[in-house]
Amino acid sequence: VDSSAMTLLLGYVQLTDSTFAAAVLCIAFNPLFWNVVARWEHKTRVLSRVCGSPYTACYCLGAVILLLNFIRSHCFTEAMRSQPKLEGLDCLSVYYAGLAVLGIGFLFVISSFLALGFIGTFLGDYFGILKEEKVTSFPFNVMDNPMYWGSTACYLGWSIILPRAEVASLPLDSLLREVEKRWELFSTLLLILLLPDLSVVFSDSYAVECGVFPDGEETGPRSDKHEE
Repeated sequence: VDSSAMTLLLGYVQLTDSTFAAAVLCIAFNPLFWNVVARWEHKTRVLSRVCGSPYTACYCLGAVILLLNFIRSHCFTEAMRSQPKLEGLDCLSVYYAGLAVLGIGFLFVISSFLALGFIGTFLGDYFGILKEEKVTSFPFNVMDNPMYWGSTACYLGWSIILPRAEVASLPLDSLLREVEKRWELFSTLLLILLLPDLSVVFSDSYAVECGVFPDGEETGPRSDKHEE
């Protein structure tokens, strides 16, 4: 490895920074946590028994995953603020490029969520809740794992536009306040979209025995699943 290239890279990454360490830990821990818990639930059905139904258990795990994602996003943002800034990114064209990447990422994440639903997104198949057929609508007809690629694009776009002290003639604090307002609007819209899905938790007609469909067929993870 070229030592000069490593020296240049380390000049923009402070490995000893506590916020950087926290971001790395969150990024590594989150997928490990929900995959281990989901596989444990698939083998034991403990969460389904404790919560009373696989639907309620899936929503509880989904809520925990969302909380972990919020913490990860916060740690990532704080790490980006504390790390050295690359001067080449301090221009309007790069800012707009970052916005475009961020927008594409949101498009894939939101469209994936709408195509899969809450339960389909948050590991519902490990709770014995399977869709009748594989999801092939947009964005799954464009690429494999659009949720993952979309999330990666969101963080990449955000990392490009965040470090600048001024963005498109707006102070960074004003930009962050605008993002916060838009996020509150998006959260409200997301809750409205979830209401039909939430109704299955309280509906006996959709109740499923732990690990078994009403017709007695055993359930389990499917190879065509798309998870967050």
